[in-house]
Amino acid sequence: QVQLVESGGGLVQSGGSLRLSCAASGIRFAINEMGWYRHAPGRQRELVACITDGGLTNYADSAKGRFTISRENAGNTVYLQMNSLKPEDTAVYYCNMRTWASDHWGQGTQVTVSS
Repeated sequence: QVQLVESGGGLVQSGGSLRLSCAASGIRFAINEMGWYRHAPGRQRELVACITDGGLTNYADSAKGRFTISRENAGNTVYLQMNSLKPEDTAVYYCNMRTWASDHWGQGTQVTVSS
């Protein structure tokens, strides 16, 4: 059974930092891409950042310069370091892991940034 377990969300003041983690288990094939998405009320789910198994990264414009995505291939774990958080970063954050044959999502973790 595939499980993606997220942690690290919470309430933080504007300008603060949080580090999200997502650990996967039970995925049969090598994970090609790991990513973080977010879903804010009244908005569509959007990509925040993703990283390939080769270490190539892609960030949403809103995340560039403030967020850093990293991964541990051996542990099937992906991280999102979020600095200089803003109220508009408030959302449920979901991790995503993709193999050549499957696409897996975490349960989501709430990030709330107060002004």
